Amino acid sequence: MKLFYLKNCPYCRQALAWIQELYQQDAKYQRIPLEMIEESEQSELADTYDYYYVPCFFEGTKKLHEGAITKETIQKIFDDYLREENK
Repeated sequence: MKLFYLKNCPYCRQALAWIQELYQQDAKYQRIPLEMIEESEQSELADTYDYYYVPCFFEGTKKLHEGAITKETIQKIFDDYLREENK
């Protein structure tokens, strides 16, 4: 799973904080391979994905979420990922 973000984006900072909270609440979320891609530092890679707003989650080439996000939405993305992994 990939997470595109920007260091100076307030929505991204909040999303990263919620991800850390989820990691602390339940260790199962730490098993999710989350590649965090800072868009301005890896712009060539970011340009190969179809999105406009950050934070943006992808699983492979499938966009899971784009733009402002809630902790509950991140948790659902993580839970869905783990459910698919266990099939």
